[in-house]
Amino acid sequence: MAITRRRLGAVVLLLLLLQNQVLAQEGILHVSRDKTQESTKDYCVLYNPSWTSLPESLDNVTLYNLENFTSITLCKPTDVPALGFQGGAVMVTNGTCSVLEKARLAQRNGANMLLLVSKYGIITPTDNKTLFQDVKIPVAAIRFGDVMDMQKTLGDSVMVTLYSPAVKMFDYSMLVIFLIAVFTVALGGYWSGVGELDDMRPAANGAEGEARKKDDNVTFTPLTVVAFVAVCCAMILLLYFFYKWLVYVIIAVFCLASAMSLFNCLAALITKIPYGQCRVTCFKKTAEVRLIFLAAACIALAVVWAVFRNEDRWAWILQDILGIAFCLNFIKTLRMPNFKACVILLVLLLLYDVFFVFITPFITKNGESIMVEVAAGPSASGEKSDGNLVEVPAEPSTSREKLPVVIRVPRLDFSALTLCGMPFSLLGFGDIIVPGLLIAYCRRFEVRLTSSHIYYVSCTIAYAIGMVLTFVVLALTRKGQPALLYLVPFTLLTSSVIAWRRREMKTFWTGGSYEVMQHQENPESEENAGDANEYPKVP
Repeated sequence: MAITRRRLGAVVLLLLLLQNQVLAQEGILHVSRDKTQESTKDYCVLYNPSWTSLPESLDNVTLYNLENFTSITLCKPTDVPALGFQGGAVMVTNGTCSVLEKARLAQRNGANMLLLVSKYGIITPTDNKTLFQDVKIPVAAIRFGDVMDMQKTLGDSVMVTLYSPAVKMFDYSMLVIFLIAVFTVALGGYWSGVGELDDMRPAANGAEGEARKKDDNVTFTPLTVVAFVAVCCAMILLLYFFYKWLVYVIIAVFCLASAMSLFNCLAALITKIPYGQCRVTCFKKTAEVRLIFLAAACIALAVVWAVFRNEDRWAWILQDILGIAFCLNFIKTLRMPNFKACVILLVLLLLYDVFFVFITPFITKNGESIMVEVAAGPSASGEKSDGNLVEVPAEPSTSREKLPVVIRVPRLDFSALTLCGMPFSLLGFGDIIVPGLLIAYCRRFEVRLTSSHIYYVSCTIAYAIGMVLTFVVLALTRKGQPALLYLVPFTLLTSSVIAWRRREMKTFWTGGSYEVMQHQENPESEENAGDANEYPKVP
């Protein structure tokens, strides 16, 4: 079935849902006026944990005299003072050359720590470490505004050290995200089954139900799935090179798609209430008043989020509401015709995930994966040429733009790292929608064959187990995980085993029940009609 204009924006947004969310590693710059530490202050820094590790507390740390050389970029030997850096912490301006070139030059001239300062915002140091294996000193980035505050509060002669407080392996925000994810795929799959049953009933009564079904639903064939994954690859490459422009396009598309999805979700509930059904006519179009007010409210909610999207204290609530509605509507609307299409989609997207996370670091100049670069945004990632850092405004007056394709829940473990802003646990929409499409197919398959709920329930439980394993690995490794690496095997194997045990694998694989629907819609021959009768029908 061709994709209608109404669904085009949502389909475009799905291309971006598989980005692995990568949090920059936060640390603390502890500043003291002298070794007695009677007058101290802490500031947020970002560092690369793959280069060096920082102590978890201030116990037994070494304080270094801070040498302010922000007037230079430290890219050539002539930038080094005549007496070297004498074992202190060096603070230089970011830019011109790569981070590790600065660090190597600082280390060779006696520095024990390198701080990068940028007037355009705090950034995560990235570079190709394989070319600088000899660099051992810690490297961190700090806001220019914090440097000014440091000088104003503590003066020019200070001592500094770096540490990174330990983050608890488990936080209750993970439990909240787990519940949101399982609830969304379960409800989305069930709603898809209800829609399937509704579509079957009016199909025999007239063309009105058929027209509604064709307008509301999009079916992915195996060929469409392959083309879709190819477009995903093209889209992530475009984002890699043109992020600072395309991110605003994605934000606009998300607002439109999520507002429409929220309307569809709430309209399904409101239409069950036998009140407020009065209608108004405008431009030869008739609509219920309650639905008009609902549409206005959904649009207003999306607009409020767009305006205040960088307000961490409460904007995440709006983003999660819109995101849940988007995922629910997508799972219900985008239909997989058979298990074969589901396998192709999930396996190809799993390979897509693994390639752009684990393989592309061997291709890019700065040694970072393309997925990491896109997920973190240009202000937290390396320049795509010459290894220089990209700088975008990130001072308190402006915030770094991020792709709005995640469920965000603030961590309840408030530590010193809150200096860097409110920490969040994240889950990409793709980790909900992609397995959710398989769960939805299982439910619709059961509806078509008047079967029990065994496929739907088992696949939902498998999704929950895969999500638990994802969080366990995340907690143990302290690194962002491609959730599909765990969700895809669990859901595919579980649904396959159920179909095999029930001796329905052939029908489950080919989607025989959907052939019934297609033959009823487009009877081409008596032979086709005869084949369709082989499958049971819902009364």
